[in-house]
Amino acid sequence: MSSIDVPLRGSQFGRTSRRDLWWVQPLLTFLGLSLFIVYATWAAFQGDHYRAGPYLSPFYSPELFGSPEDAWFGAWPRWLSFLPASGALLILWAPGGFRLTCYYYRGAYYKAFWADPPSCTVGEPRKTYRGERSFPLILQNIHRFFLYVALIFIVILAFDAWHALWFADPATGQTHFGIGIGTLVLFANAVLLACYTLGCHSLRHLVGGRLDEISKSPLRSKAYECAGCLNRRHMLFAWMSLFSVMFADLYVRLCSMGTWSDWRIL
Repeated sequence: MSSIDVPLRGSQFGRTSRRDLWWVQPLLTFLGLSLFIVYATWAAFQGDHYRAGPYLSPFYSPELFGSPEDAWFGAWPRWLSFLPASGALLILWAPGGFRLTCYYYRGAYYKAFWADPPSCTVGEPRKTYRGERSFPLILQNIHRFFLYVALIFIVILAFDAWHALWFADPATGQTHFGIGIGTLVLFANAVLLACYTLGCHSLRHLVGGRLDEISKSPLRSKAYECAGCLNRRHMLFAWMSLFSVMFADLYVRLCSMGTWSDWRIL
């Protein structure tokens, strides 16, 4: 027997022989995810300052209703008067659901929020373990369907980044090519979100699954290799894209409010 006593699942919370700082990682995860949840919720209910010149906050993209000139379907309709007039409330369920059911994030918030378990060889504050075969965690299996929607959002955010290259002349109203700090922020956010989404475990299975010999399908084999390369850094892209989307909204918001000035490179 090892000299290290490893408590079983269901043991009393806190019973562990580990003397290292095992609690630091779940604590940082808890703080990071909590910060994003609080900010995203606050930003979603604002319904304002989500546009600054050619920049559109990713929290509000696509803008289905809102600005009569820029929104896909025009001004906020009367039949949605029971909701705060914020376009983010109409679309954030899709990327939010994708992240909530993500395989990496499951492990992250299971440990940080539910102590399931809080760390290796550390007991849980419960006596039974039901896993993801029972309600409500069985709903995590909807992740593969959120993936299809998330792929559409990547295309939309890429278009937003392209649109951020075209600035309107206040005097003539004509648009011309340019690059601002906001352009780089939106491009970086779109790239990081694409890396996170395209490295998804479900996408990796979608492009390379159901084949006994994937080498016989060169195109799918190459797609599987690309998804696998991104998947090996899935945790890194998950965190980088989480904070890039929050910073992109903050940047556009502060530029719109006049707190920050967008520095033009070209």
